[in-house]
Amino acid sequence: MQLTDKDRAMLAGRSGEAVRTAMELLIAVAESEEAPALLDISAAHIDGGLYHGEAGLDFARDLVEGGGRVVVPTTMNVSSLDLLHPDLYRGDPGRAKAARALMEAYVAMGCAPTWTCAPYQLAARPSLGDQIAWGESNAIVFANSVLGARTARYGDFLDVCCALTGRAPATGLHTDEGRRATLRIDVEVPDRMLDDDLFYPALGHALGEVGGAEVAVITGLDRRAGEDRLKALGAAAASSGAVAMFHVTGVTPEAPTVEAATQHMTPARQLGLGVSDLIRARESLNHGEGPLGAISVGTPHFSTRELENLGRMVAGKMSKVPFYVNTSRDILREVEPTGVIAAIEAFGATIVTDTCTYITPIMGDVDGRVMTDSAKWAFYAPGNLGVGVIFAGIEACVSSAVSGRVELGEGW
Repeated sequence: MQLTDKDRAMLAGRSGEAVRTAMELLIAVAESEEAPALLDISAAHIDGGLYHGEAGLDFARDLVEGGGRVVVPTTMNVSSLDLLHPDLYRGDPGRAKAARALMEAYVAMGCAPTWTCAPYQLAARPSLGDQIAWGESNAIVFANSVLGARTARYGDFLDVCCALTGRAPATGLHTDEGRRATLRIDVEVPDRMLDDDLFYPALGHALGEVGGAEVAVITGLDRRAGEDRLKALGAAAASSGAVAMFHVTGVTPEAPTVEAATQHMTPARQLGLGVSDLIRARESLNHGEGPLGAISVGTPHFSTRELENLGRMVAGKMSKVPFYVNTSRDILREVEPTGVIAAIEAFGATIVTDTCTYITPIMGDVDGRVMTDSAKWAFYAPGNLGVGVIFAGIEACVSSAVSGRVELGEGW
């Protein structure tokens, strides 16, 4: 692998012990991927702020003690605590103390304390063609697919190595060839389904199951697939599969046509997805039996538009079950002056920032199943929390909250 003089200097420790360690790890991974070289990145998003045990905290502290400072603008993914609403935490105090120490270590390295899984909703976000190193699966697939920025599927530790060095392996989705669609999916559904928010996470769940880690080009959608809907699609696909990028013809920036997305090559696979496939995908996300115990929305974090929509839907109403709304502190700060948050809280909902209810012990013991509009939440919560799940649209979530029982409506 070809290294620049600057790479060699960092590897030799001339920028400090933390950078030397980061460069060693980065080169080892790059060589395992047969990358010909490293490339410069302009931004990073770090997934390592979630506390999973002492090893992660030790690693972060070692980097801080080694003089580690990020050299590109770097945001932080969700953490294990909601620092704006600390009373929501129901877990072990010792674990909370360690989680806070981990958060502080990354901030000490110069990372911005954004604590969001949706960094693409922040004011400064990457643009088409920008080389970045992002962790968090839904952020990765959104950056690649919707923004047209270029990032591999970075996990804990490697993402901060990229941020400390400003470098990443020049391979995979960082390259033109790695972004070529090798799977074509033709979606054939009634036009009315494209107006249904629930359609998009169901499609994403199906995409992840059939696509794995392939880059797919999807036909049959149109401009009704806006950012929030593509967010839900990508988050689901990155959970049920290892999808890091997809194209939607006529919608996403690198796919004006199928030919552009496939780079004028024949896809290795082609398949169709119809109503029955999406019904199966939707129903596979329902787990367990029992009454409605709680509702959780906002995974990934709700955007300004989603909060405004929820505020309109719940105005003058009252929830009969615990109702949790996950969003970022930046979006909360933006929306709060408008009165939307006051309306949501008057409905009886609890606002959660900095983390997510399927990760952090916030909900407590739930008497019954949890309803969610998120395919990602529905996919992970049974294993993480041991709860049953009802996967439904936001309208069903609100109507069920008001009645105190499951109300799914007609749907499809």
